[in-house]
Formats: sequence, structure tokens, C-alpha cells
Amino acid sequence: MKKHNFNAGPSILPREVIEDTAKAILDFNGSGLSLMEISHRAKDFQPVVDEAVALFKELLNIPEGYSVLFLGGGASMEFCMVPYNFLEKKAAYLNTGVWAKKAMKEAKAFGEVVEVASSAEATYTYIPKDYTVPADADYFHITTNNTIYGTELKEDLNSPVPMVADMSSDIFSRPIDVSKYICIYGGAQKNLAPAGVTFVIVKNDALGKVSRYIPSMLNYQTHVDNGSMFNTPPVVPIYAALQTLRWIKAQGGVKEMERRATEKANMLYAEIDRNKMFVGTAVKEDRSRMNICFVMAPEYKELEADFMKFATERGMVGIKGHRSVGGFRASCYNALPKESVQALIDCMQEFEKLH
Repeated sequence: MKKHNFNAGPSILPREVIEDTAKAILDFNGSGLSLMEISHRAKDFQPVVDEAVALFKELLNIPEGYSVLFLGGGASMEFCMVPYNFLEKKAAYLNTGVWAKKAMKEAKAFGEVVEVASSAEATYTYIPKDYTVPADADYFHITTNNTIYGTELKEDLNSPVPMVADMSSDIFSRPIDVSKYICIYGGAQKNLAPAGVTFVIVKNDALGKVSRYIPSMLNYQTHVDNGSMFNTPPVVPIYAALQTLRWIKAQGGVKEMERRATEKANMLYAEIDRNKMFVGTAVKEDRSRMNICFVMAPEYKELEADFMKFATERGMVGIKGHRSVGGFRASCYNALPKESVQALIDCMQEFEKLH
């Protein structure tokens, strides 16, 4: 039976990315050595990092004056690295979910943190719209896609101060204006690579502005100066990321990824809205294209476990909603084919006919 991988992360990767990485794990570049056992400073590996950086810049149209870094620690490490490097006195944060709240908590150790708006009172089912970003903030931090609650910022905001964005789960799903940001970061295990590597896009001239001492490993400048090679980087996930970047380019680039994401999301949301057994959880204007969250309609609530079993038996993987929301979550990242979305829709329609 074909499996349809809707996992929220670690998540689906293009099949050729998995196969190419598996080959390199067995024999990297005909060296007779595994990718897992070569030196990160080997002459054969540096081109991997160089090409990955070049494709990042090409696909996202990153302007001059920015560096692309591959680090460890996940986005959770960036929650403290961002204020360590950029927060001198005050930072503004938009609270749109669990990860935004965690980022805000870490920043409070470094200076004043202003929560400009929050949707916590409505269980983060919408993105706040009417708020003011303090003009004297060092930066304004946003989380562009909220995996747990299924909301998404689909366009770059206008801000009176430089922006920082956690784009862990929607990077490469739409074009972005990188010039609006001093830092964009994310864990790679949603739309780019297996878990273990974190990408950071940082504006070079925004560094070195804080007065505090920054430990070497937590200082972005350290990694800029050393080309992500200050310490041993996560070699295998970086190699897999390169294969994904090649795949995105071959498929038509970020605009094509956005077209596909919109098409898949529209298909599934149309079924959720049509099918009397299911209800979407996020307000329509803020619905995520990456993480589609829905629950059983109140009158069918007792059938939730039955539908989960029904869907699982038909090859749906990873559709159980986050424990804080319940219900279901279909993560439709770039590598998920439209056929998988259709298979889930067929499943929902078949279940509806039975009940």
C-alpha cells in the first residue's frame, strides 16, 4: 500500500533526494568512503557547501551583503542567538503560536521585549493585524508559519524596523523579499532536509552592533568568517539540503513551489469546507498552505478516533493533530505530491458516505 506522508516534521522529502543522499552515504563521490565518515574539510565536501549557499541565494534572490549559514541546534537555538546578536535594548515580537512564544521567552534574557500583538486568546487561530511596532525596537520578530495551529503570513510585512523571521516550515514555499530582514532562520526538517541542520540568512552589516560579549559559537560573525566551518557542521543534512535545492530549481523554482502549495491547499480546504463532518480550525484569511488543521464537526466528534483509524488503514501517515489542538493536521510541504492530497480527500469523502 502506498504511504502518504503528511508528517509535520521531520517530514517528507523528494524521493530522489533520499536516494541520492543514500548513495552518498554508501560512497561519496566515488571516494570509497561514506559521506558520514569524510572530513568536513575534505576538498570534495567544500563544493557541497558552496553550491548549497549559491542555490539558496539564487532561489530566494538574496541580495548582496547577506551570508547563508548552516548551523546546529535547530530553530530553538536561534531563539537565543537572535537576541544575543541583535537585541541591544528593545525587541518587538508578534505572538502567533507556541514557537513565537518560546522565541519571545528567550529574548527576555537580553533586554526589553514588547509583545506587539497576540492571538493566544483565540488559541492562535488567526494572525493579528492591527498593532504598532515600536520605532525604537532593534528588530521585529515574526514566525511566518505556525505549524501547530495552521496559520501563515503569506506576504512580507512592512515594518518600521528591521525584521527577523522564523521560516522553519514555509521556507522555499513562496518568494520573499529578503532585503526586509536582517535575519531569517529555520530548522531544515520541514521543507529542506532531514533534522540536524539549521539555515540562517543574515545581513552582514547588522552584526557587531550589540555591546555585550557573545560566546564564539553563538556569534553569527564567527560562522560568517568561517563559512559555517568553525566547528564540524552536520554534513549529511547539508548534503541532503543541497539535493533538495537542486530539486526545487529543476522543478521550476520557488514560484512553482508556491503555485503547487496554493493548488494543494485549495483542494484540501475546499473539501474541509464542503464536507459536513469536518471543520477547519484557522480563520480562512490566515489559513496555512503548509499545515492544514481541521477537526470533526461537533456532532461527529465521537467519530474522531474512527476516522483516524480509517485514514491510517488507507495509507495516510502523520495526520494526527498536535496534542494542544487535537483533530487532524495535514502537512503539505513542497515534496508532498498533489496525489497524496487527493488520496486524503478521497478518504474523507468515503468516510462521509459511510456515516
